[in-house]
Amino acid sequence: MSAHARPLRAGLVGLGAMGRNHARILSNLDGVELVAVVDPAGDTTGSLSVPVLPTVAELLALGVDYAVVACPTALHEQVGLELAENGVCALIEKPLAQSVGTATRLVEAFESRGLVAGVGHIERYNPALQSLRTRLEAGELGEVFQVVTRRQGPFPHRIADVGVVMDLATHDIDLTSWVTGQEYAAISARTVSRSGRLHEDMVAAVGQLADGTMVNHLVNWLSPLKERSTVITGDRGCFVADTLTADLTFYANGAIDTEWEALRAFRGVAEGDMVRFAIPKREPLLVEHERFRDAVEGKESDIVTLRQGLRTVQVAAAVLQSAADGSTVAVPGRAPAEDLATAS
Repeated sequence: MSAHARPLRAGLVGLGAMGRNHARILSNLDGVELVAVVDPAGDTTGSLSVPVLPTVAELLALGVDYAVVACPTALHEQVGLELAENGVCALIEKPLAQSVGTATRLVEAFESRGLVAGVGHIERYNPALQSLRTRLEAGELGEVFQVVTRRQGPFPHRIADVGVVMDLATHDIDLTSWVTGQEYAAISARTVSRSGRLHEDMVAAVGQLADGTMVNHLVNWLSPLKERSTVITGDRGCFVADTLTADLTFYANGAIDTEWEALRAFRGVAEGDMVRFAIPKREPLLVEHERFRDAVEGKESDIVTLRQGLRTVQVAAAVLQSAADGSTVAVPGRAPAEDLATAS
């Protein structure tokens, strides 16, 4: 499959805010032809140059190699199973599904048929986080102690079927696991609903990764302040990634290199040098699409697998369970190490 005489034929399901971004990228992606889009509401802006169809069946009738699923989360299972049953590869927006059971059925449907399928956890392709992961792997932080994420901003009116945990916190769960190469072991959380909608609007979670690293996530969509921050603290200092601007900064622990034994015995921390890294900034969504296209063509490519997407849904479900009953929840069925290794 590695050399295609023709471009891959791609479809898109869902023309909401995210769907339009996918359409923009697919329309200009090398080696790919966007064949048609599925949305029962049609093309409300009249900006697309391809047909907009009412059903997935009509898309399948045109013949596609893969489809991007950007409809509401509640419809992911129905659409995904229809694609899998017809032998079509799929890139499904995050979260993979709104429940562990639904996500599991999707994993099994695509895996059992040997189809390439991925989840659109776009933060993995953020230049700041890509650089951070490379630096952590190279041991630049020494032992990692803590990962702290903050993600807040105004409410996205497009989201109606899930709360802030499934919609936004799944970004932080996935990126934390991916950047550190560690699974979640346990999580404890509190949520509040303040907007009058059905689901939670804010969550504060504290958890532990398999290697003992402490994690802390603060997520809400009730703040006029837009913030997307990942801070990882370790032996040698801390990294701060701002995924809004794709900036990565390192604050060195100045005490770690001191030669004076009396001071070293204290194992203290002092303010050292601060470095802001210059990173080439390609659009994460474009990189995500390039990687998925390569995977469909049979090339080695680091996509977010459905199994990893399921894992993130399991952790998010544990967050909601903890918030509901006030307990600390052990995250069930920790995946084997090779699951995470395949992401590298």
